[in-house]
Amino acid sequence: MIERIGIITGVDAEAAVLFSGQGAHGEPLHGFLVRQVRFAGKDIVITCSGIGKVNAAMAAMMLVDHYDVQMLVVVGTAGKLTNVDADCFQIVEAVQGDYGAARHDHFAHYSAGAWPIGEEHIEAFRAKATPDIGLPKARIITSDAFIENPDLGRRLHDALGGDIVDMETAAVAQAAVRMDLPWAAIKATSDNAGGASSGDFQSNLKRAAKRAADATERMIAAL
Repeated sequence: MIERIGIITGVDAEAAVLFSGQGAHGEPLHGFLVRQVRFAGKDIVITCSGIGKVNAAMAAMMLVDHYDVQMLVVVGTAGKLTNVDADCFQIVEAVQGDYGAARHDHFAHYSAGAWPIGEEHIEAFRAKATPDIGLPKARIITSDAFIENPDLGRRLHDALGGDIVDMETAAVAQAAVRMDLPWAAIKATSDNAGGASSGDFQSNLKRAAKRAADATERMIAAL
């Protein structure tokens, strides 16, 4: 039974709305601010890693090493790559969108950590099966680049089959797999990964973060 869960967000606004009013005073650890709450019979440890794959993977390692969490969950916002009719998703698979080989005619995608040589191949990181809370399921693409280019967004979708894109999930998934731990993610969309994404993200961040937080609380309550 999972009793200790570590939650990672990319920005402070995503962490702030999780279990709001509980554990208001966080503790600093290795440059991260960590907040602990008790919810649905489980100990929940929350931190904002900062944006990007390195930050997210470092936060994952810290939560496992210091707090002995048994499951990692990524929560927050993402950009939408397709016209899928939804604005909040349970993530079932994650792939990295900027890992591979830059060849003369295209970017060749590979499974994160594999040798980027030879025939292209992608094996997605699979999330833990979690209770159905009425959200659509999605594959997410993770990149260290904030996507403001619809052509690049389409190329990522065509190559990797993801409907949404973020900057943390696949890195946490990779870390979880290395540590033999389950992982999950809830993501709400804030923008369309296009030319207006920067402004849309700022305008929609708080609302999207609240959708993701509410869904995460439902999921954890049902575990």
